[in-house]
Amino acid sequence: MFTLLAIMRGLLAFAALFVAVLGKETFEGHQVLRIVPKDDVQLSLIKDLEDMIEFELDFWRGVTDAVTPVDIRVPFHSLQTVKIYLETQGIDYSTMIEDLQTMLDDEQEEMESAARVTQPRNTDSYDYGRYHPINEIYDFQDMLVAENPNMVSKIVIGQSYEGRPLNVLKFSTGGTNRPAIWIDTGIHSREWVTQASGQWFAKKIVTDYGRDPTLTAILNKMDIFLEIVTNPDGYYYTHNNNRMWRKTRKPNPGSNCVGVDPNRNWDAGFGGPGASGRPCSETYQWT
Repeated sequence: MFTLLAIMRGLLAFAALFVAVLGKETFEGHQVLRIVPKDDVQLSLIKDLEDMIEFELDFWRGVTDAVTPVDIRVPFHSLQTVKIYLETQGIDYSTMIEDLQTMLDDEQEEMESAARVTQPRNTDSYDYGRYHPINEIYDFQDMLVAENPNMVSKIVIGQSYEGRPLNVLKFSTGGTNRPAIWIDTGIHSREWVTQASGQWFAKKIVTDYGRDPTLTAILNKMDIFLEIVTNPDGYYYTHNNNRMWRKTRKPNPGSNCVGVDPNRNWDAGFGGPGASGRPCSETYQWT
């Protein structure tokens, strides 16, 4: 095990220098492995990998219990070492994604192609089938409010660390001090499908009110608050610097690692499974 750690540390140091020279985060040769533990012993061995934050293993599906698959993005510089480790321990794995950068290049090309199309003039012509950068999401929110002033309003509940507005859409059919439903999307910045779902849901609320009996009954008695981009700094960063960024972007005192996991930092002792006290962890809990 000591030899494995030494090899991985050496490879990591070289990769960090390589990225620093290029100044841009790319993912050539990164693979996503699906690992299936057979028993609690293998589960513990996989858990050891999860704790090696300095090796930059990115757990897309974390360790839970035996027989439940664990999905890990493995950087190229750690790939062979991790595979040798798994094979030596008799742990089964398969390759879900052969080269992550190839997928990201296809995604970027599709987005750039869509961006060349004329921008929508209203929310009916808005493209809900693609991912939008944060400025387009802000424009969408303003269009939705302008089109539905009797039902939708925008509330700015604060600013992010980098100064971006924290917009919340309020859907209401009138009245005061009514019970409410809170919905937020985009907590983890790289999970773009959540921000896309939030936009689709916002449009569906205004479209289906008066048509869908259940939604109509809810809005006649309650308000709905929807925060589509809960982590705007992280979301902007995923579009412009690092597609795999998950956390917020506020520096951590005493550490070179930036950001916390916003899903582990609610003001209620939330923490949750997998929360970490280490600033470099993807699940860093500061509070």
